[in-house]
Amino acid sequence: MTKKIGYTTGVYDLFHIGHLNVLKRARLECDYLIVGVTTDELCESRKGKRPIIPFVERMEIVEHIDFVDEVVPQVNMDKMEAWRNLKFDKMFVGDDWKGSEKWNQMEKEFAAVGVEIVYFPYTSHTSSTKLREVLNKFLEES
Repeated sequence: MTKKIGYTTGVYDLFHIGHLNVLKRARLECDYLIVGVTTDELCESRKGKRPIIPFVERMEIVEHIDFVDEVVPQVNMDKMEAWRNLKFDKMFVGDDWKGSEKWNQMEKEFAAVGVEIVYFPYTSHTSSTKLREVLNKFLEES
């Protein structure tokens, strides 16, 4: 039996229970879990802001989670390039992307190379964006 390699990515800024749950659930679906942590530069170019927690520290946080087997930098959004480099069998993505034109196309491209895309529910009650908003409000008041 060959081992199933899983892959997921994220910024993992202000690491919270939603992040932990996604990683834990992903690991249940594969034998070896690779996690791509988005660099500060990629995050800034995509979202217009730098993460609060620096990249090196976010990498270290994710590396110390028992059920994460390998952590790699995510330097661009090219998931096929990641697949060519890492050869994963499953990719885990938040269900907020499911059904979008981009991800429908990605499903077709990945199916052609034997990769299954697995969607997980987005944790709406806790998010780094919400935590950032609360933190900014607190800092403005103090």
